[in-house]
Parts: sequence; C-alpha cells; structure tokens
Amino acid sequence: MTMFLAACRARPPPFPAASRSFFSRAPFLGCLRVASPPRLPPRTSPLILSQSRQLSIGSIFSRPKPSQAPSPHVVVEISKLEAEADVNRHDVARQITLFQALVSTNFKQSYEVVISRWEKMCEFDPASPVLHSSEAFRLYLTCLVNSGQPASVFPAVRRRDVLIAANPLAPAATPPASAPTDAAKNPVDADAPPAPAPAPVLSESQIIGQSVLASTGQPGAADSFSHRLSTALESRGGALEPIPVVIQQNKSWGQSLFRFVLSLAVASFFFLVILSVFFENTGLMKAGPAKAQFEPTEGKVVRFSDVHGVDEAKEELQDVVEFLKDPSAFASLGGKLTKGLLLTGEPGTGKTMLARAVAGEAGVPFFFASGSDFEEMFVGVGAKRVRELFAAARKKDRAIIFIDELDAVGGKRSSRDQQYMKQTLNQLLVEMDGFQQTEGIIVIAATNFPQSLDQALVRPGRFDRIIAVPLPDIRGRAQILKHHMKDVIIGKDVDTKILARGTSGFSGADLQNMVNQAAIQASKEHATEVSLKHFEWAKDRILMGAEGKSRYIDPKNKLATAYHEGGHALVALYTEGAMPLHKVTCLPRGHALGYTSFLPEEDRTSVSLKQYLASIDVSMGGRVAEELIYGSENVSSGASSDIQNATSTARAMRWGFSKLGPVFYDPRDGTLSSRRKDEIEEEVTNLILGGQGRATTILTSRIEELHRLARALVEHETLDSDEVKKVIKGEPIRTITQVLEEELSTN
Repeated sequence: MTMFLAACRARPPPFPAASRSFFSRAPFLGCLRVASPPRLPPRTSPLILSQSRQLSIGSIFSRPKPSQAPSPHVVVEISKLEAEADVNRHDVARQITLFQALVSTNFKQSYEVVISRWEKMCEFDPASPVLHSSEAFRLYLTCLVNSGQPASVFPAVRRRDVLIAANPLAPAATPPASAPTDAAKNPVDADAPPAPAPAPVLSESQIIGQSVLASTGQPGAADSFSHRLSTALESRGGALEPIPVVIQQNKSWGQSLFRFVLSLAVASFFFLVILSVFFENTGLMKAGPAKAQFEPTEGKVVRFSDVHGVDEAKEELQDVVEFLKDPSAFASLGGKLTKGLLLTGEPGTGKTMLARAVAGEAGVPFFFASGSDFEEMFVGVGAKRVRELFAAARKKDRAIIFIDELDAVGGKRSSRDQQYMKQTLNQLLVEMDGFQQTEGIIVIAATNFPQSLDQALVRPGRFDRIIAVPLPDIRGRAQILKHHMKDVIIGKDVDTKILARGTSGFSGADLQNMVNQAAIQASKEHATEVSLKHFEWAKDRILMGAEGKSRYIDPKNKLATAYHEGGHALVALYTEGAMPLHKVTCLPRGHALGYTSFLPEEDRTSVSLKQYLASIDVSMGGRVAEELIYGSENVSSGASSDIQNATSTARAMRWGFSKLGPVFYDPRDGTLSSRRKDEIEEEVTNLILGGQGRATTILTSRIEELHRLARALVEHETLDSDEVKKVIKGEPIRTITQVLEEELSTN
C-alpha cells in the first residue's frame, strides 16, 4: 500500500503548527536508504521565536469540514507516480512530477505527503540531488503554506542551506562558474582606498521562500521573513550558519496579574508589621499629649481613715508606711523590710484603695499598672514596659509601685510555654531582685487568684508578705455604709445596723452600689430624703434582680408560684437551724418567677450539720408544696434551681457529715474507685430525699397555713417576715387598698 493511499484512507488529524517538528511529519518511509544525519556547525546565538496561541469562540464551536477526496482516476495516477519515484529516489524529474501532481489535487493529505517525503529525504538522504532542485523546494514550501504552517518556512530555508553546504553536488553536476568579475581581471591598486564590504546576498533558498510567501497572499509573513533573514545575516556577517530556534510560550495576563497581586499583598503585610512595631515602640500614634509611659498617679489623696472594714489589713500595712517615712528605722537592729506585698481577696474588697491609702499616708508617688498593660501582641513589648515602670519609679527617692491583677502576667509557667510568653514574667522577677534596700521602693500587687501565681513570685525576697483582704463583717459593713452615706440625705428611719445585718456577703463595692441605687430611686420618686424602703428596694434589686411588675402573669401561674414560695417560707419558719426568713414574693425577680429571701442574724464563719440539713429542707420545700397541692404529675420545673442548691449543699457535706465518715473526697481526684464514687452518689441522694421527707412532714401538718400564705401572697405579692407570721396565724394585715392609699399619701 503506498503512502498516498494510506494518507487518503486514514486521514489522520494534522498536528498543530507550533508543535510539529522536522522529524515527525509523516510515517517512517521504509523504502528510503537510511543515512547518518550531517554534522551541523556549533550553535552561536539563538534566535527566539515567540508564538502566542490565540483562542477564539469560533475555533471552539466550529467543526472542520471534511475536504472532498480525489477521484479514483487521480488516485491511480498519483499511485503510479509515487511508485516510480520510490524506485528512482535520485531522479529529480520524477520527484518533481510527483510533487506537482500532489499539489494540483489541493488535498490536505497530499500536502502532508509532499512535506513528509521532503523532510524524510533531508533526514535520511541529505546527499540526494533532489535537495538541490529549486522547483522541488518551491513545491515543498508551497505545501507548508497551504497546510497552515507559514511559520515553518524560515526554518526549512535555513535547514536546506545548511544541508546544501554540507553536501555539495559532484563537480560534473555543478553549474558552470560565472564569468570573472572586473576585480579579478584587473590587479588591485595598492594606493586605491579599500572597497566597501559587499552587502549580504540572499541565497537561492531564501529567495524561493520569500517568493512563495509573497505569492500566497501573505505579505506580512514575507516581511517578517525578510526581517529575520536580514537580522540573521547582519549578526553573522553574511555567513549562513545554523540559528538555534527556541519557541517561548507567552504567559497569560491572568497569571501575571495573580503574581503581581500576591507579591503586593506579601510586601504590604511585612511593611505594615514593621510600621506597627515602630509606632508601638515610639508612641507616635498614641492619642493625647505626648508623655512618659508611666507617671505617678495624680488625684485625691486617700488615707487609712477612708478605708473601713479591713482593720487587720490596715494594721499590717502600717509597717510599710513607717518604712517609707523613715527607711532607716527598721535597719537599726539589722532587720530588713520586705520588698513586695501581695493583697489577696474577692473583688470589691478594697485592695486598690488600701494601696492608695499607703501612698497617701506615706506621702510618696504612686505608680499604677495593670497586669494587662504588659501583655501585647509584639514580642518583647511587655518586658520593655516592665523596665520602663521600674525605671520611672527609681527616679523618685521613695515610691510605691502597684500592679493590679498580677495573675494576668505572673501566672504559673510551664515547660510547654513558648519562650516569648515568659519574657514579661522573667523581667518582673529580675527587676524585683535588682532592688536595693536603700532605694525606698515598695511593690504592692493585688490578685483574686493567688493560687494561680508562679512560685517564683511568692518566694522570700519578692512577694513574700501576703495580706488577706476579706469581705467586711457586720461591723465593717456598718462603717462602710456610714462612710458612703455622708453625702446622701438620709431619713430618720434608716438604721445602718439593720442594713448591715441584711447585707451579709456584700463587699465594699456592693454596699457603695446599694447606697447609690437607693439615692437614685429616691430621686426618681421625687422624695425629699432617702428612706429605709429605698435601701430595701436597692438591696432586693441587687440580691434578687429587677422586679417584673409590668410582666403579665396568668392568675393560675401566679397562685402556683405563691404556693411554691410559701412552701419555702413555712419550712424555714418551722425548721430548727434554718436561716431566718426576711421576705417572700410571688413577683418575678430577675430570671426567677418568685423569690424567698433569708436574713442571717450574724455572719457565719462555720456551718453545722443541723444548718446543712435545714438548708436542704428549705430548698425542697417549694417542690413539696407544689406536689401536695397539684399532685406529683403536675409538679413544674420551677424547682430546678432549688434542686441544684440542695445537691450542692449535700455534696459540700463531705466534711465528715455523712455515713462515709470523716474522710475528704475530692470529686476531681482520679484515684477514687468506682465503688467509692457510687457510695458518694448514694449518700448525696439519701440526704436530698431525707430533706424532702422532712419538708413533706412539716407542710402536710400545716396545710391550712400554706393555703392562707398563698392567698395572701396573691393579694399582696410581697410579704416580710412579720406579715408572714401574722398571715399563718390568721391575724389580719393591711389590705392592698390601705397600702395603696398610704403610698399615694406619702407621695
């Protein structure tokens, strides 16, 4: 089967012009003699041909139309010519005849056959005389152009010139030399100026290539061809040396834009980080007037007389005041006062005020800093601020440095922590070790969690003196209330002892807040003075939350809440060891539908077994009352908080108050056996069920009193302890009409 018949039948898809090489145009021709390729001269400067592949919508959706096949007669004729050409490979006439016949068919596969035969000849038989035929080369270039490969014309021209130079024809076949020129006939005049260098002359292949491109109607390609030829000739002095061709794929604009945006983002990030570090260290962008990072705090001078309820703490701090007034007083006998004091206690107990009072009594500058001031996102800023704080204090003869919330910067270190997380604490430790006793500087710190501090901070030589600032007792609360009432117009019915007795567990800040809210409420009511009822309102608001008077409550739900709260109140009245009843209401308070308030007669320092059991009984009284009135199937979820309180109380009775004996069991201890855990849970359940049984006994025997109390709560909504006692005895109390008339008359 001949090559042309195979091309007509198979009709393989053409290769793209940019990816077609000189050695892969058509199948291997076994009929040609294989010869070694000529050795090309060494490459000099490469000629880079850039080619961009453009994609259009038409090229995507359009489908190529199959070309019409030649007639059988033409196929037979061309097959005969191809057979003769295969037998006589060096017969130039037969090869040209075959090429002309193939080109005349205007069939794409015919062009491919011509291209394949020529390139195989160049590769395996470069000494063939067909290579020197101008007509055969012209037909080959025409096929390249007609098959859509005009860019391959220039490399084909270069290749033919190289092969002709490497494989010249025999002397008999060479054309006669041209007549001698005038310069050869006449001798060269020695005195004449040197003749100018001849201009580069185009070779035969180059002329054929330029004419083929021009004749096919592609002037732009011909101009580009001429320009590349002239550039190559000028760069090589007219010598036709091989020019290496490198095809570069143009980058799309999308990739270039993505790389530009990515580079810009990375550069901007690092620039902003450097800029922020610069501004953070220099302080140029900080609001307000330019000043030092740490300066003595100015303001009202606080004295020990302004601090109440913490007499023991004031007594311990009196030594610091004496040292700051006269540092040599304690050194006469060789003693040394501590460098650091740590104030511990719950929030609002007056730790900061105590530190200010020390500075006020001693008359020294007071430097204040919070633990969060030393923590920043940039590494090293916290340690830098610690150095600035102590450097500012050293400029003074005597001073007090107060660090609030020390646990924010002095927490326990771990081996898993990163090194930069320890820098601030390490710098604080170094600064405190660097203090000299003659400097007269005392460091006072405050924290609510002393157990979370690093041990290096509380060792001797640093914060080795720990002063507890507890919640004020009843006497301290009375003093604090009296101090905050100095600027408030108080009614004659206000007794600070009664208010102090009803505010057990209040801190100094809570008491100040209560006085302030009472004064605001009296102003809203346009009262001339702040009376006891205003203080009671403020206390109830702090303990129980805001009163929900505007909230609509269904009468049935209101009665159920009254029975629930009445159960708490009756169990508290008839249970020995229970906390005294203060007030009960069926109005919503905060998140609760009702509230029962208890008032201790004195501050509790310890709790007995009787008091623990009474607390459980009172907590379960509300659920028991609902069950007695509405049945066990109608008990509501309003007792959820009561059950939580009873459970927490029962779990707190592990201090030897149960059948488990005087053994402490930590629920977080992982060494407890499953049997012991089951015993603990069983004992907690028994304690709660025992309290529920005792509450059931009390309320069952006093069911009529429960009904009276519930009806009174629905009518009056809020009753104090005296009114509750009158109601359960059946004694009359003021009706709601009388209460409203009294309220309107006073206002």
